[in-house]
Formats: sequence, structure tokens, C-alpha cells
Amino acid sequence: MARTRLIDPKGWIFLAALAAICVIVPLLNLGFPPGSALHLPTYLVSLFGKYLAFALLALALDLVWGFCGILSLGHGAFFALGGYAMGMYLMRQIGSRGVYGNPILPDFMVFLNYKDLPWYWLGFDHFAFAALMVLAVPGLLGFVFGWLAFRSRVTGVYLSIITQALTYALMLAFFRNDMGLGGNNGLTDFKDLLGFNVQAQGFRVSIFVATGVALAIGYLIARFMTVSAYGKILIAVRDAESRTRFLGYRPEHFKTLAFTISAMMAGVAGALYVPQVGIINPGEFAPTNSIEAVIWVAVGGRGTLVGAALGAVVVNYAKTVLTGVMPDAWLFALGALFVVVTLFLPRGIVGTAMEKFGGRRAAATLPPEPEIPPQLAEEGQGS
Repeated sequence: MARTRLIDPKGWIFLAALAAICVIVPLLNLGFPPGSALHLPTYLVSLFGKYLAFALLALALDLVWGFCGILSLGHGAFFALGGYAMGMYLMRQIGSRGVYGNPILPDFMVFLNYKDLPWYWLGFDHFAFAALMVLAVPGLLGFVFGWLAFRSRVTGVYLSIITQALTYALMLAFFRNDMGLGGNNGLTDFKDLLGFNVQAQGFRVSIFVATGVALAIGYLIARFMTVSAYGKILIAVRDAESRTRFLGYRPEHFKTLAFTISAMMAGVAGALYVPQVGIINPGEFAPTNSIEAVIWVAVGGRGTLVGAALGAVVVNYAKTVLTGVMPDAWLFALGALFVVVTLFLPRGIVGTAMEKFGGRRAAATLPPEPEIPPQLAEEGQGS
């Protein structure tokens, strides 16, 4: 049996394009003065960085949907938890520079008459601890949820509904002021990260590059998982779980590991997103955000990894353009895009190209045409 290469041609193209972007964008921003026609404004650097963070989230979702058959409508929860972990670190870096000048308590805690810093904020004044929590909190939630759900053999639309309920429950919890996480307003007014001003031009470029590097590492991790022997079993579980179980494998173990790693990747995406947008609030838990991520993956190509990242960038770029020109039209366009892709490009952009030009071997790795749960289709059309 031929051994599958870790990086295939489309992977090399993806990594090369990503490397080029991580060089060209900083060069255009730092290498040319603001008056130059070649100068790229700093706000666009942050916007492109946000696209790359979304691409990492889409990659994480594709790992479980495209290769495990797990349609998660709650990956926005892992993204938001990673964002909150980073936001807590950034809030602790403000110190006495806040509006109320309290060196320990963030402004919102002073306003709400907190006397002491809650115990779960302890340690977030250290970047290493915050980075660990970015991975550990989404990863632990993903592991516990996956272990309970997959052991109970919850699959299909029922699993999708449960994941959506999870993120909705977290959104309601984080809206509460007594959670000690900023309530409706969330966490904002960040000053520094590792001693660097988060508003500075150089920092914006650096966090953009860091997001591109994280996306490349995320792709390599996902690619390694899916082309290894473990990945072959994942695909077998996706296509015929009962048969895989009869062969002596425990599908719940494989699915739980993939779900946990995917949750951690989504947490990293959220952590890189927050310094670039300057805020994290409970709105990031909204189920519609998770549904949008599903649409990104569907547009780019489920089960292709590269397609998921491409879909996130394409859809969010379209969102930026349309909301700037016709703000009321975007939601209708998103719903129409979802319907068109489901009907005419069920394998997405990259998946369709692989099927047409990649030959039988490339097409064989693609998942069956997706069966979209009715409530997801209603969400897309109702948007």
C-alpha cells in the first residue's frame, strides 16, 4: 500500500501562499510610508489577521466534521473560551492604568463593587499560565463533552443539537455580571501583551505573523493526524462506524481525541483573534457564529483542510465588502450562499476541484456529500 505524503501538492501551495502573505503584508505596511500607493494601512493588517484566525477555527472544525463526521454547531464556544483566557491576561496587564486606577481589580470589578479578585483570575498575570489556559480550558471542555457524548453513541442531528445547546448555555452564563468576566460588555480596553503596546503598528504586524504561523502549524497537525494510521481509522469511523466497531476498534476513543485537539485549535484561534479586535464578549458564544463557521467549511470543501481555511477567508472577505456597501444585504447573501453551495457545490470549492482534477485517489479521501440537518438549513435560510 502506498504511503501518503504528509504534505501533498495543494498543501505545499497553501503553505507557500501563507508564507508569502506573512512576508508581503508586513512589507507593505512597514516598508512604505502612509502616503505611498503601496502602503497597506494598519487596520487592514488587523483585518487580515482576523481572517487568518477564522481560518484556523475553520480548520479545527473541518478536522472533526470532514474526517470524523461530527457536525459541531458549538465550536464557537471553544473559540470564545480561548479568547476569554487571552482577554483575562490582557486585563491583568492594565494594572493601575484603568479608569479607576486599581492595580489589582479590572475596572468592571471596581464598578460592580468587587472586594477581591476571584480565584479563577489568579495566575492570569503571567503569559505562560494564560497560554496554558488557552489550550487547557477548551481542551478539557472538548474532552469531557466528547467522552460523555461519544460513549453514549450520540450521533447525527442529535449531537449537532447538543453542541449548539452547549454554546448557547455558555453564552447565557457569560452574560451574567456575577460570573466576574465583564458580563454583557465583556473584556476590553487592553493595553499591553508581553510588554508591547497592542495598538502599536509593530505589534499589529507581529500578531498577524503569529496568527499565520499558528495557522500553518494547525494545518500540519491536522494533516499529520488525517494521513496517519489514526486518520485512516477516523475516516473509517466517519464512513462506517458500526463496521469499524466490529473490527475491534473503539470509535469513541478516536472521536474524543480528535474532538479535544480540535477544541484546543479553536481556543488558539480565539486567543489570537482577541488582541487584533480589541474585545471579547459573550456575543462570541452566539450559536450563529458556530453556524457561520460550518458555512465556511462547506464553501471551501469539507474534508480538505485547505478548503476550510480558504472558505473562511473568502466568506469573511465577502462579509466585509457587503456589510460596507449594503449592510442589510449580508445576512440574505449568507443564506443564499449556504443554499447554493449545498445544492450545486456539495463538496465545496477545493473538494470539487479535487474530484475533477485530482484523480480517483484524491477523490477517495473526500467525505460523502454532506447531509445538512434541517435546523441548520433553516438557520442559513432564515439569516
